[in-house]
Formats: sequence, structure tokens, C-alpha cells
Amino acid sequence: MAEIRVTKVEQGHNTKIRNVPIAVTPEGFWCCPSPVMFQKTLKTQQHNQPLNKPKSSSTTSDSKKHSPEVDKKQSKGSLKLEKDGLDDQRKNGVDSPVNGASVVAERAAVRPSAESLPRKVNIEFGEAGTGDLRVVLLGRQGFIVKLSVHKSVVKENSTFFAEKLLAQHPSFRCIEVDDCEDVETYVETVGLMYCKDLKQRLIKQSVSRVLRILKVAEQLGYKTCMESCLDFLEAVPWVGEEEEERVVSSVLRLQNEGIGVSPILKRVASDVSKPPKDTLSHVLQLVLKSNEEKGRREMKSIVLKLLRENNKSAPNCSSSTSVDLCNDSIYVSCTTCLGSLLFLFRQVAQPEFAQQPMELKDPVVKQMALEADNLSWLLDILADRHAADEFAVMWANQQELAALHPRVPIVNRHHISCITARLFVGIGRGELLPSKDTRHLLLKTWLQPLIDDYSWLQHGCKSFDRKVVEEGIGRTILTLPLEDQQIILLGWLSSFLKAGDNCPNLQKAFEVWWRRTFVRPYMEQGNTQPSSE
Repeated sequence: MAEIRVTKVEQGHNTKIRNVPIAVTPEGFWCCPSPVMFQKTLKTQQHNQPLNKPKSSSTTSDSKKHSPEVDKKQSKGSLKLEKDGLDDQRKNGVDSPVNGASVVAERAAVRPSAESLPRKVNIEFGEAGTGDLRVVLLGRQGFIVKLSVHKSVVKENSTFFAEKLLAQHPSFRCIEVDDCEDVETYVETVGLMYCKDLKQRLIKQSVSRVLRILKVAEQLGYKTCMESCLDFLEAVPWVGEEEEERVVSSVLRLQNEGIGVSPILKRVASDVSKPPKDTLSHVLQLVLKSNEEKGRREMKSIVLKLLRENNKSAPNCSSSTSVDLCNDSIYVSCTTCLGSLLFLFRQVAQPEFAQQPMELKDPVVKQMALEADNLSWLLDILADRHAADEFAVMWANQQELAALHPRVPIVNRHHISCITARLFVGIGRGELLPSKDTRHLLLKTWLQPLIDDYSWLQHGCKSFDRKVVEEGIGRTILTLPLEDQQIILLGWLSSFLKAGDNCPNLQKAFEVWWRRTFVRPYMEQGNTQPSSE
């Protein structure tokens, strides 16, 4: 196994020498702790150094007297730092480099004074004195790392170094890398060229660290390292969407490098040319056919949330084809549920159904409630996608279902009145914009059944919000022509005077209609104004 030696720091005019904490792996591969650990070392050294102040003679004599003991303590402290550097690093959750040498550049988080910063570090790979090429890394704020490497090793592993060496004279012995963004990772990646088993070096490393190595390996044209990094990223779990996006963006950048990235991309993209419509339809059918209450409720919430996320991203898509396909799939499910609901209503409306035993009636009643709940859920999805106009048309034309409504016990039929109420709320909020004829037909077909079930809805449905529903009904009525408003509101007034609180309170809508009719007759005012001609 190759070795790395940190040689004596070259002394410049303002160079300050600092001990760099060094650890060694069981295989004899030198590695330097991460930036955070190195910064802690600098702080410790600065704290232990005496201040540059004039000292009295007694202080000087005391320091001379105890200097041997102090030197011993400092020596022990230095050794302890070298031993415990990586242990502290692991405790603090810092990436512990195992793959190669690591040298630290200045970081913005810690800003020691300019005099106290190490400016130059020499690192030697392989056996001492055998390197025949020097690589100079010029980092930020004047930080310099000089690597003593072997031409044969770097030329074999890196197209970058191979091209540099080919373009230079055979006696050429130095390569400079300007503006090196990540000196530590660069050194570590060069060190990996001396390793036999890169996979073992990458095991237990963090995804972010391997991505940094992958980036440097790409710059160096270090194909073997890039392949090992991709194998690691393909096998290791990604934690969170942010990490997933970083991995995918890094891998997509390598698509034209002739390296197999498809195994990683298969995790986020499928090669199967199955239309999204079929997949969504399958998911919807699984949820709609479920009879397990808890799982069904949770999955309805999850699917609705995910589809809402799709709605937010839809405006950024170049094509709305996928959105249309999803809506078509949802409407297919609506038609199926509606057909099943009508069939069940026909059964329950039969006179002989009430005479059947309970074990025969219960499954039918439960299935009827389930289908109504399915339609309410699908309506919520369509309303969120601003695609519920067709649902309003479909529901307004259910005259047979509305005719069967009075023949079914209220305890079983009130579920479909929840669908009617949801439509009125959606129209009142502007979530769907059906035509005038559809709005009028919807009120004509379903307002009276809703009034008949209103008392039960208030006391038997926890999710029923009376004020919201009444506001939605009133606003829907006020979107019609004034003559239609009058017919519907006068019919409501007759029911309200009989039922009171058991009828929707549409007084606000009634007042608006009244003012439009008797206080501010806009059309008459317009007709009496003199012509401008």
C-alpha cells in the first residue's frame, strides 16, 4: 500500500508553521482529518500560545525553569491530538476521510488572523523521495498544497495529467492547478490513484462526500474512480429530495462521458413505455375498491396531496397532454362509480327491499355509501385540478337518480346530497365554471333533494359546514338571470317558512335578489338614459 508523507513546510517570508493532525489507516495509508477538525486544531494551538506582551523577569525565569515540563506536555498533547483527531471528528458527525490524504483550505465559518494560517503544505505519495512529479494546488486565499506524485501513476489513471505530460518536455516536473475549489477532495482523489480497491475506500462514506470526489474525478478524467463512485451512488440509499436532486444532477452531467449512468437513473425514471394514464387509473381503482376504512382514508389523503403537487408543477410543463390524460382517467372512474350508485339506488328504492333480512340489506347500503364517498373524493380531485366542469354537467343530468332519491331512506341517501353541496360550494368559490344552463339544471334537479336532507346533514355529518354550504348555494343562484333567481328563491322561501332551521338559510341571496329587483333595477335605468347620439 502506498504511503503519503507530509514533509517540512516550505518557509516563505510570512509563512507560519502549524502542525497538521495526521492519522494513519490500518493499511498504512496516511489521511488528514476534515476541515472542521483542522480548524479546531488551529484554535487549540492559538489558545495555548502565549500572548505577545512584555513579560517581567520573574515570569521569564519561571518559564525557563519549567520549560522542560512544558515541552513534554506540549509533545504529549500533540501526540494525543494526532490520535484523537478522527475520533472527535466522528463524534461531531463530520465526514471521516478513509480514502486518501485530505488537506484543508480556509473556510468562511472560521476566520483566524492571516498570520496564524498555514500557507503551504507538502504531501508526498508513495515511498519517500521516489516522486518524479510535483502537482501544485493553488487554493483560496493563498493556500498552497504541493503534491509529490509519480508520473506513471497519475498518467495511467488521469487523462488530465496524461495530456499535461504529453504537451510538456520529458523533463517537465511540475503541474499547477489554479483556483482549486476543493483542495481537500482533490488531494484525496489523487490519493485514490494509489489504492487497489476503490470500493472498499468508499464504503460508509456520505453521499455528499462521494459526490465531491466524483466531481474532481470528472475534472481529472479519472474514469476508474468515476465508475466506483457511480457504483456507490447506485447502491446507497439517498436521504431526502435535496440529496436525490444533487445525485441526479451530478449523474446527468456524465451522460456524455461514455460511463454507464443508467443504473442510477433507473431509480428515478422508468424505461417501460407505460402511459401515466394506465398507472393512475390502476391506483385510483385500488383506492376506490378498498373496503378497509383506515387504509382507504389514509391513501385517499395521500393521493389527493400528490395530485395537488402535480397541479403546482403542471404550469411549468411544456405540454398539458399528461394532465389531460390524468383528467380522462379520473372521469372514467367517475362514470363507473356513478353507474354503480344508480344501480344500487334502484335496488334500495324497490318496495320489497325493506322486507329483506338485514344480512342482505347491509352490504348494499354500505356499498351505496362507499360509491357516494368515492364520487365526493373524485370531485375534490377534479376541483383542485380546475377540471370539475364536466362533473357538474354529469351530475346535473342525473334526473333518474334524483327521482329515486325520495324513495330511499334518508339515512342511506344523504351521502349523495353531500356531493350536491360540494358542487354548490365549488361554484360559489369559483373552483369550477359550468355554463348557465348547467348551473340552472343543477339547481332545478338537486336543490330540493338537498333541502329534504338538510336536517340530517346538519346533525349526522361531522364534516358538514352549514355556513359554507349556504353561501355556496346562494352564490350559485345569484349567477343566474334575474327571472331564474326569482323562481328558485321564491320556491326556497316557501320551504324555509315551513321548515325553518331544517332548511338552508339563503337570506343573504334573497336580499341581493330583492335589491336587484326593487331597489336598483339596472336595466330600466339604462333604458331611461338619453341616447348619446
